[in-house]
Amino acid sequence: MTVNGRIRVLESISEVKPTTNPYLTQLVEALRARNDTKVELFSFSRAILGRYDVFHVHWPEVTFGGAKPVGRFARRLLTELLMLRLSLTRTPVVRTWHNTERPQGLTRWDYRLLDLFDKHTESVIRLNDVSQPTLDVPVHTVPLGHYREWFAGYPRADPVAGRVSYIGLIRRYKGVEALIHAFRGVETPAATLCISGRPSNPVLAETLRVMSNEDGRIRLRFDFLDDGEFVSEITAASLVVLPFVHMHNSSTVLAALSLERRVLVPDNDVNRRLALEVGDGWIHLYRGELDATDLERALAGSHPSEAPRFRLRDWNDSARLHLKAFSEAARLDR
Repeated sequence: MTVNGRIRVLESISEVKPTTNPYLTQLVEALRARNDTKVELFSFSRAILGRYDVFHVHWPEVTFGGAKPVGRFARRLLTELLMLRLSLTRTPVVRTWHNTERPQGLTRWDYRLLDLFDKHTESVIRLNDVSQPTLDVPVHTVPLGHYREWFAGYPRADPVAGRVSYIGLIRRYKGVEALIHAFRGVETPAATLCISGRPSNPVLAETLRVMSNEDGRIRLRFDFLDDGEFVSEITAASLVVLPFVHMHNSSTVLAALSLERRVLVPDNDVNRRLALEVGDGWIHLYRGELDATDLERALAGSHPSEAPRFRLRDWNDSARLHLKAFSEAARLDR
């Protein structure tokens, strides 16, 4: 059922605040700007007792996760009730397929809850046309949106010649150690490396400090960056390097391109297709382990004369394509 011709969507995020992933914030805002969609944010009371046509889920494990054991136990029980409610009301789940694999290290109860989310999923939204979701349900492709409007109000820095930058959360799988190791062999005159972001744990932070100590060209900034600082760090770079071990969907790549900075990323199907989309010179690819030659080659490239081209990455397009997936899952004709 709809209300006044509007499909009712319950999003799995509970609030939108300054630290919320801009991808989620822009999606919610774009959906709410439409006159055929009513969007509510998640709470267990709303999810179990409220009325909605579709439950849109990003990371299911967040629903029942938590830092404290008592809170996790309560959320697991409430998630069981939510699954029962979805079953009784035959309310579909639409999943955005952010990751290629399930999270590791969860309990048997958690994996059972993930199985229940899978059971109730009627449709999957993938963020590129390479991803192959493992569920046997209809699949909709909705490309990651750009960040041009999101960052438009922030001042930009002039690019510093020779500056290589990594910006974002620092985790083991993001390859920052490999980046430092490769950069220490770079011989490009005036080359510098700036790493900005919050490490996932103190051990990783100390490892990076030790690796950087002997090279005065490397600067570490272990802080959470607000949007203004994020824009400043990216735009001060001549080259943004994202050496993720397994790169599938990266908002940081889209952010750097939206701010018109060149990127160096692993050579895979997703990045090759993105390189064709945005145009020559914006995306540099490397194969195998990142090394100094890869960095020197990308640094030697010239800045493209035209801005990156984006296809179906405007948030109005994203909202329209999401609505199509929601409507089909709810078996509504639009």
